[in-house]
Amino acid sequence: MENSRKEPLIRIEKRSERSHGQIIRLRLLSVLLAIVAGGLFILFIGYNPFSVYGTIVSGAFRSTMAFQATIKLMVPLLIPALGVTLAFKMRFWNIGAEGQIIMGAIFATYFALFCWDFPHWLLMICMFLAGMLGGALWGLIPALFKAKFDTNETLFTLMLNYVALYLISFLRDGPWKDPNSSGFPKIARFGENAQLDKIFGVHAGWLIGLVLVVIVFIYLKFTKQGYEIGVVGESRATANYAGMNYKKIVLRTMAFSGGICGIAGMVQASGSDLTLTTSVAGGVGFTAIIVAWLAQLNPVGILVVSFLFAVLEKGSTVMQSAHGLSAYSADVLQGIILFFVLGCEFFVRYKFVTRRKGGHA
Repeated sequence: MENSRKEPLIRIEKRSERSHGQIIRLRLLSVLLAIVAGGLFILFIGYNPFSVYGTIVSGAFRSTMAFQATIKLMVPLLIPALGVTLAFKMRFWNIGAEGQIIMGAIFATYFALFCWDFPHWLLMICMFLAGMLGGALWGLIPALFKAKFDTNETLFTLMLNYVALYLISFLRDGPWKDPNSSGFPKIARFGENAQLDKIFGVHAGWLIGLVLVVIVFIYLKFTKQGYEIGVVGESRATANYAGMNYKKIVLRTMAFSGGICGIAGMVQASGSDLTLTTSVAGGVGFTAIIVAWLAQLNPVGILVVSFLFAVLEKGSTVMQSAHGLSAYSADVLQGIILFFVLGCEFFVRYKFVTRRKGGHA
């Protein structure tokens, strides 16, 4: 007697390729559902959804200062998202953007603290290159182990985040401790010569971010190295068959990926924080991963998505003060919106299938 077992009541199946129009409609529907679900949450806690949503949008654009603050929030999302995109295109799961941002900030801070008397233009170049070098070196460590021993890059890059974070604590409490800190351990504030210049009222990080968007777009779309990243991402076996040096591609791409994240650390330390603290990354390395995936690893899409994230973040802070909402309520609202938008990506590729009557596996 043959053994048979029933199919599961509900299972997930990979969907046949959707058309571009279907994908666009599905994503627009997810945004609409996110707005409706967020509105229901706002209504449930006793506020007018239209008024709250209006405050979120207007809060990011209501004045020149508010818009500048929005751009300032966008920059640390934009640059690391571009960095992790390079690795993700290659199917190298770089979860270490936080650590690479921190190492970029640490390397740049060395010049800010000990070479502060350089000419301003030279100091900025040194800090920029040092930040890129710090991030690149931190990205190369897991790449070396992946290429040599095929280690799990997800865990490796994640753990390196904490090593970098504790390195700041060591420097803050030890060799780089500000002698004028009056017992409270901190690293000295950067002198004016080591601060990133402002352009239209916002530090020049936004301009660096725009230049990087163009560079990453051209690199991925029109260069041999970008093509190799795509081939390795599709199939390592195909890359080897085509004569591509897999190890070299992994090392080069992770150095570039980490270097871009390191630039974000330099920008944040010298343009926003004006010192080095343990909050220099502040979780943006993880948020940047969401930004990159929502943008489908497209550099231009990343620019748009990071701006929308910044609008939501800035608008939420204004919403808290204008309507007396707690920070937790604002976080829940952001979470609801992201849940629906990210959930859409699941239904682009997969579907739920119910068991047929009397069906067997």
